[in-house]
Amino acid sequence: MAQLGVGGAGVNGGGGDAAGGGGVGGRGGSGGGGGGANNNKPEQLQPHPVKEQLPGRFVQTMRGIQGALIITACFQMVMGFLGLWRAVVRFLSPLSIVPYVTFTGLGLYYLGFPLLAKCVEIGLPQIVTIVFIAQYLPNYIKWKRPFFDRFALLLSVGIVWFFAQLLTANGMYNHRHSITQISCRSDRSGLITSAPWIYIPYPFQWGNPTFNAGEAFAMMAASFVSLFESTGTFFATSRYGSATPVPPSVVSRGAGWLGVGVLLNGMFGSVTGLTASVENAGLLALTKVGSRRVIQISAGFMIFFSIFGKFGAFFASIPLPIIAAIYCMLCGYVSSAGLGFLQFCNLNSFRTKFILGFSFFIGFSVPQYFREYYQLRSKCDLARASSGWFNDLVIVIFSSHTTVAALVALFLDRTLSCETEESRKDSGLKWWEKFSLYNSDVRNDEFYALPCMLNKLFPAL
Repeated sequence: MAQLGVGGAGVNGGGGDAAGGGGVGGRGGSGGGGGGANNNKPEQLQPHPVKEQLPGRFVQTMRGIQGALIITACFQMVMGFLGLWRAVVRFLSPLSIVPYVTFTGLGLYYLGFPLLAKCVEIGLPQIVTIVFIAQYLPNYIKWKRPFFDRFALLLSVGIVWFFAQLLTANGMYNHRHSITQISCRSDRSGLITSAPWIYIPYPFQWGNPTFNAGEAFAMMAASFVSLFESTGTFFATSRYGSATPVPPSVVSRGAGWLGVGVLLNGMFGSVTGLTASVENAGLLALTKVGSRRVIQISAGFMIFFSIFGKFGAFFASIPLPIIAAIYCMLCGYVSSAGLGFLQFCNLNSFRTKFILGFSFFIGFSVPQYFREYYQLRSKCDLARASSGWFNDLVIVIFSSHTTVAALVALFLDRTLSCETEESRKDSGLKWWEKFSLYNSDVRNDEFYALPCMLNKLFPAL
């Protein structure tokens, strides 16, 4: 979920949607103004230039991103494979996990209706269609297998995408504002025509990576946020996958493998890091299919679409309001997974009520403050520091709803009478402690063992 990006002197890290595993179509598309004599289409993209034709500043920026990602990958692998992140996760209780996992989904609210409303004639039909197919239609049409649950996403996207094609072909957006065309048109910006048929990425395609301390620290802050948001996704996935609660050692191992992915991203010149896919956790709840084989096949499709650019651009041309409508449902599922941990807490305790209410309010309020000031480009007013990299570091961490809510809930839960027997029961620790060790439950091997003999090389200790 956290996107890692470096631009010039700064890094922008937020809650989001980064990608681990397939299941929801990608988002793409950009555009400019201007049009031809007959219609007002956005400016057509030029074919992808070769490296020698790119501006020098762009190449230098990409090299800086590569270097920052490589350093961040080392930090993340150390945190994961050496068990440092395991030590952090062991302090969690069901009470602190409630705002943690809830904000993993709620923290992406700005990717929901605010984007959907940019093209209401497409976004609203999508959200109505997917809710009707997934929730209402199974009550009237009975199948032996949960057909509508599993294929609600594909059916609804296909129907509304075809509807968007009809609106575009009929010229409904020809004379609309360029921003509206970018959001609504299914052929925006010449996305398909400008994509190459075949493009094979190779390591260090932008040249040797450059290393800058400021960029590296800011990117490491984004990686820290990514660890928090990915861990929340892990807990939500275990709930919807009918698995045992994720042992801290498994979470730490997953953080290490995320670091391996970030290293590959840095080597191959990607502009983002890697994080667990929040929307895929929601998709697991929607389809009720918790198989690793699905993710493996989806990963194969993603590799195929990244090499054969025309096919990838075809799916990337899905209008953004359709994706935003999907987020409204999938992120809602993830949020409800966090609320499900309330069953292990004592809701009659005023200690529990204070921790929940305070962490929820701060989880919304603090990131909103930092986002508003970041958009106004008043970064120096935030941390009262002259160091640009330190301002970026503070903004990245405190702009994440998940990170803020989790830190507040964890701090309060571990400091407010945490040693008394009554508070341990109120926090759900009596139930939670038996899942803190990997070998404490024989079912953990079934759920969390790595395939292809990797479990022997990377054991969950």
